[in-house]
Amino acid sequence: MDAGELGTILGVWAHPDDEAYLSAGLMAGAVAAGNRVVCVTATRGEQGSLDHVRWPPETMAKVREKELLRSLEVLGVTEHIWLDHADGGCADVDQEMATARVRAIMDEVQPRTVLSFGLDGMTGHPDHVATCEWTMKAFHDVAPAGSRLYHATKTPEWVERWAPAFEPHNVFMVPGTPPRTPRDELGIDFHCEGEILHLKVRAITEHISQVEGLIATFGAEGWRESMIEEPFRLAAER
Repeated sequence: MDAGELGTILGVWAHPDDEAYLSAGLMAGAVAAGNRVVCVTATRGEQGSLDHVRWPPETMAKVREKELLRSLEVLGVTEHIWLDHADGGCADVDQEMATARVRAIMDEVQPRTVLSFGLDGMTGHPDHVATCEWTMKAFHDVAPAGSRLYHATKTPEWVERWAPAFEPHNVFMVPGTPPRTPRDELGIDFHCEGEILHLKVRAITEHISQVEGLIATFGAEGWRESMIEEPFRLAAER
């Protein structure tokens, strides 16, 4: 698939780095095709310190904010919106208020393609699940005719090859995650290649407070290969 075929893209994610893991290649490809790309992040990831000496918890919001903005700059994405919910607290906010905010953004952007988590949250994280719920409700309320909502997933082949390397890092928090979708059932089966893959690896590496240990586990080449696929399943269309 050519990312340029997706038209205007709106991505709605929970934490800084979600967007890079799951859609950096699509975003870079869409930008290169001249399409509008808008990225929404629900929290500033302030609970994400993996090393309290190197990354003091009280500094994490600023650290991760800068990491995200540098990552998006690598991809050429110039439109970003913070929702400023508390990291770890998205399930506890007023759901109608949170949905209304996403609805207003979606109404303004008028995306042809909306990318987010499924109800599995990819990893089972409650913030991911809540973000999915807001986005689904907003999509059904205001998404323009002809638009499509896609949920991030993985292929069984990817899970078999790469999921074990994530286990020591507790990335997939809930049994049954990550979700698995056979390739012939995917709505988007995007493979990052060449310059797009290079940009994705650069973008995710900007989130160094989160990925340093993972890169050490995978090795540079394994890390690069694990980032090639960006599969999504079609969740809804208007």
